[in-house]
Amino acid sequence: MNYLSVGDMALNFQMRRHSAALDTRLASLTREVTSGVKSDLGTAVAGDFSALTAINRSLRLFDAFALATSEARQYTEAMQSSLERVANLDDGVSMALMSAATTASKTMIDTTVASAAEKFDALIATLNTNSVGRYIFAGDSGDTPPLPDSETILVSLSTEIAGATSATDVLMTLDVWFDDPAGFSAIFYQGGEARGKFHIAESETATIDVTAEDPRIKDTIKGYAIGALLDRGLFDGDLVQRSALAKGAGERIHSGSLSTVELAAKVGSVEGKIASAATRNDAERASLEIARTTLIGADPYESATALEAVRSQIETLYLLTSRLSNLSMTGYM
Repeated sequence: MNYLSVGDMALNFQMRRHSAALDTRLASLTREVTSGVKSDLGTAVAGDFSALTAINRSLRLFDAFALATSEARQYTEAMQSSLERVANLDDGVSMALMSAATTASKTMIDTTVASAAEKFDALIATLNTNSVGRYIFAGDSGDTPPLPDSETILVSLSTEIAGATSATDVLMTLDVWFDDPAGFSAIFYQGGEARGKFHIAESETATIDVTAEDPRIKDTIKGYAIGALLDRGLFDGDLVQRSALAKGAGERIHSGSLSTVELAAKVGSVEGKIASAATRNDAERASLEIARTTLIGADPYESATALEAVRSQIETLYLLTSRLSNLSMTGYM
């Protein structure tokens, strides 16, 4: 009878090679179980990677859209909140200013312009709102506050109206100066052009073009600034001129507040557009992920079963190796 024997070195080599193969298989199955993706993609797609490449490209595109919609949503929410605060500043102060002018009561005028002065500080602070490192009313120059502080503005406006002798002169001077490109826009506005477009979906953008330079916002600034100038003593002692100027301030604040509500509605429509795009993107992304899983997804039960089988083989191999290592003639006898 012929016997086929294997030398010790050959047996050792075979067992090492088998152990390495099992270790590789173990690592592969472990990755499948944890990732849910087949380790051999070539076999999974039958050698044709075109569909998988297209799906992966689309998923990366939706990652970019998710980032854009998140940024746009944050931007519009911060702007919407700020516009609401601006509109809520006129909690009756515009009507109080116009009423004070009608009654020509010094006490009433002094009280209402003091309130307007306080609200002017709050207005400028609101328009200089910074959301996650960006000044939202500064357009594409978001790293710079759009407006200087309220004190700087009032000092500059006091210089502009220094030669005015009546409320009519003051109102005319300020109306012209705020509308003049060489006035407010050149001296006060420190921001840039309106914020560009956010690419929120395939062939879809969201544009947010509201800045502190918007004419509707400038009307609000102008109205509260006039009230603050009156609070600082403009035409002090001349009740007629102070009454007329208080009336002008109230009218501009009221007009600006109504316009601010319109701006808030405009931003709200953009918010709705962004939300709709984000919902569609999420749905399409989910469909793509299902398609990708169908293409290269590993069955968790099969992978787990195979993993347990490999672990059992490794344990058997280690046990066999341990017993062979302890063999000796003495032990055999």
